[in-house]
Formats: sequence, C-alpha cells, structure tokens
Amino acid sequence: MRTLVAIPVFNEQRYVATVLERVLEHTDDVLVIDDGSADATPMLLSQFPVEVVRHAHNRGYGRSMQDAFRWAQVDGFDWVITMDCDEQHEPEAIPEFIARATRGDVDVVSGSRYLDAQYAEDRPPEDRREINQRITEELNCRLGLTLTDAFCGFKAYRVEPLAQLTLNEDGYPFPMQFWVQAVAAGLRVDEVPVRLIYKDRRRTFGGALDDPGSRVEAYRRLLHAELFRCRDRLPSNSCDELELPAGTGG
Repeated sequence: MRTLVAIPVFNEQRYVATVLERVLEHTDDVLVIDDGSADATPMLLSQFPVEVVRHAHNRGYGRSMQDAFRWAQVDGFDWVITMDCDEQHEPEAIPEFIARATRGDVDVVSGSRYLDAQYAEDRPPEDRREINQRITEELNCRLGLTLTDAFCGFKAYRVEPLAQLTLNEDGYPFPMQFWVQAVAAGLRVDEVPVRLIYKDRRRTFGGALDDPGSRVEAYRRLLHAELFRCRDRLPSNSCDELELPAGTGG
C-alpha cells in the first residue's frame, strides 16, 4: 500500500523543520503544499527530501487539499494522509492511520480530538470548540454520520474514490464540501483518536473568519449549498429547512 503524507504550510518557519524531521522517520513519501509563504519556509523546505508544490500567492487551505489529492491520484498512491505543520498533529500517529487504513473496510480515516477523553491534554479556544460541536452535530443529523470532530485536518483518504468528488472550495470551509460529497459518493468513514494539542492560541483564520459569527455563517452557507446541490444522492432529511445562499438555483 503506497501512502503519501501531504502537509499544507503557510508561514511555518517556526515549526516546519522539526515537523518534517519527525514525519520522515515514518515515511519517505512526503508532499508539502506551500501556500504562498512569505517567511523562511521555502528556504527550509529545500533542505529536506520532500516534494513541494508552491502557490505564488496564498490560495487557501481548501486549495492545498485539492492539490494534495490531485498529486496522490496522478502519482498512483493508494492512500494520502493529510496533517498540519504547527505541531498540533503528532507524526508519531502516522502508523496508526496506516494500520487502520490497511484493514480495508473504510475510505476515510478521520482523526478526532474529542473521541477519547484521555487524549484531551489541552483545551481549544472556547469559540472553536463550540463551533466545531455545533457544525459537527448538524453534519451528523443531515448526513447520517456519527462524527465527533468534523474539522480535524489529520486524516487518511483512500485515493481511488476521491476521483468521484468535485471539490472546488479553496478556503477553510472546505470540510463542509468534503463531508457532503463523501456521503453522496458512499464513502465509508471511521474516526481514530488523536491528541488535542494547542501550541499557539493566537493563531487566526484571517479576514472575516476571525469573527466566530462570520465563521459559522461561512461554514453553514457552503454546507447548505452543497447539500442542495447533492440532494438527489443524500438521505431524505438532508435538505430539511436549508438556508440557501441568495441566487441558489432550484
């Protein structure tokens, strides 16, 4: 089973060297998607035996994920594991994702910071935990899922069924589009516990998404639009009382 580890980065000069050193202890196949870093990140990346996709300017988290999926498909990988580069995802957990994937009964292995209480070493900023819980509950209700953490970026994806998805959300709301399309395509999902670690509580999303209310609105706007678009392939209650963006067609 060929597995690619894909790591989106943006201005990660503080962490990137340490993270890559630890990741390379577990795999030789690493792709870094540099989303237009303006610090020393590109120079540091050149010191490691990893593949690099570089955006000329910041394109967004969702665009980096799309690039990771495309690379894995073109290069013939069986699975792609995505993880963050801020030391909040432990590279030592990579073998656990691979072990779960090799059992062959799922298409997505999703990390959860809330699945097992013993892994909750830190507490996230209160607004992030509340929003995560609120959106996760709506996803579960509408899609028939049993997720405990809809936003964790530490995941393993079987590459072949990713070709069925039409992902084009470039920003942070990307998981909303992914989860809807994953259910519409019949992908099988399981969660594994990962440690809840917050190294830097001052990190921001940028722009309007720094406001919790605007962030919820952006997540739900994309979620509801995607539910409506995929409605013919979703559970019958998925589109109950949708709040559709202005201009959404019938």
